[in-house]
Amino acid sequence: MVTPGPSDSSSAPFDLPGGPPDGVVVEHGGPVPPRAEEVLTPSALALVALLHRRHGARRSELLAQREDLRRAASGAGTLAPSPETASVRDGDWQLPPAPADLADRRVEITGPAEPRMAYNALTSGALVWMADLEDSSTPHWRNVVGAQAVLRDVVRRTLSGTTGDGTAWSLPTQGRLATLVVRPRGWHMDEAHVLVDGEVVAGALVDAALFLDGNAAELIARGSGPYLYLPKLEHASEAALWHDVLADAEAHLGLPEGTVRVTVLIETITAAFEMEEVLHALAPYATGLNAGRWDYLFSTIKTFRDAGAAFVLPDRSALTMTTPFMRAYARALVRTCHRRGAHAIGGMAAAVPSRKDAEAAARALAAVAADKEREAGNGFDGSWVAHPDLVATGRAAFDAVLGEAPNQLAAHADERPAVSADLLLDLPPAAGRVTGAGLATNVSVGVRYLAAWLGGRGAVAIDGLMEDAATAEISRSQVWQWVRAGATTEDGEPVTAERVRALLTEVVDGLVAAAGDDAAAAARAREAGELFERVALADDFPPFLTTAVDVGP
Repeated sequence: MVTPGPSDSSSAPFDLPGGPPDGVVVEHGGPVPPRAEEVLTPSALALVALLHRRHGARRSELLAQREDLRRAASGAGTLAPSPETASVRDGDWQLPPAPADLADRRVEITGPAEPRMAYNALTSGALVWMADLEDSSTPHWRNVVGAQAVLRDVVRRTLSGTTGDGTAWSLPTQGRLATLVVRPRGWHMDEAHVLVDGEVVAGALVDAALFLDGNAAELIARGSGPYLYLPKLEHASEAALWHDVLADAEAHLGLPEGTVRVTVLIETITAAFEMEEVLHALAPYATGLNAGRWDYLFSTIKTFRDAGAAFVLPDRSALTMTTPFMRAYARALVRTCHRRGAHAIGGMAAAVPSRKDAEAAARALAAVAADKEREAGNGFDGSWVAHPDLVATGRAAFDAVLGEAPNQLAAHADERPAVSADLLLDLPPAAGRVTGAGLATNVSVGVRYLAAWLGGRGAVAIDGLMEDAATAEISRSQVWQWVRAGATTEDGEPVTAERVRALLTEVVDGLVAAAGDDAAAAARAREAGELFERVALADDFPPFLTTAVDVGP
């Protein structure tokens, strides 16, 4: 968890025109990030304070309830829709139509709000860019403030820069760019650089308030609107909290109700059993749901980590979208969305096509094409890619099904069969499908990603895949589960803490050697190994690796 640095001359609150709002303190913990005065304005911080004072305590209460609800599900060895919300599931209600620039979402690209990556995404041909302030970013304060500065430039089309060889680039001032949708951090993350009445503020409230205050009016003036992707929700009650936060933000900014529109990532197995309730709780803001499949796998392991052998999953490579419980999850999401007039957005294609190996690139594109063709055929309205080179492949798959139609909302959703709780929990057996290679990959990917994350990079290409915090979470949670369950690899050897530590030593030593004279990189490699060991082998399961370490300013 990020903590503010000491209040010395470099970390003391910087001067704001007119002074900060009463009760608000910003401590940088280091040098003031560039353009902080543009982002951390009195009006933006006033909105942060208002939202924290009205909703901070409720957010804390909901987070505290998560473990109790998890233990109940794990103890029962199952989940089920709540009978108390049957009227929502059975009711005849619809969401308002999406704004015009969100009607067609057949291919969306995601990535951190960094200048050049933003430019590449916006001009890639994708119809939506999800600017990620969460899993593909890191909570270093310079990233938090810097991302907001990039968003300001994107909205105003003033984003520009130079490449490594000195070539200038800038966003075109006319013509269609990908529609901007911003993903703030999840409810679980704090932003300790901003204090309100002496209390640390939720990162989600900081991200949303800074973006809305700085850009909502400008977006509306340009014919668009403020759009968000909401991550990591575990229950509909957490969606209801977002509803109230957005209502208060709109009222504070003088915006009509429903100006802000949101898409929710269904990336926890508990939320999969409350998809109707999540959409209902967020009306009139909701426009769709997204199948956040990597975090969904992590959530499944985390939720049922102590529920017995039936919940021990095999290698990550075996957990594809054709696996019964993942296929059921996708079907349930499409049916729910189309019943209620919402978009169903498919999962991430994480491949990074090689520009040096034509055969490897062809294999990656073929796999992405098959993935997107399956999603389009199953009724999704669009899907995610992580790299500009995948946009054309993703778009072609949806073009073939959609034609000139913007989406598949006209499909007969009520004719799709309901998906039972048993199907959502039809997990594949681990026996014979936990492999030594899979264990080694989990350790290697986890450590290499964490080394990059500690250095401020949240999206990292590793072995041909774009890895982010979600995939690192899968890596460490699988190791934790396999060790605790006494799983054995295909050769009959048990997965033990000692075996994991031996792999850790090998990976860290390799990274240190590769760092050469770069002492900082070597230090990050060693710290990444220590962090992975802590989150993968601790007696108690740390809920999130991104809150398990101080990252500094």
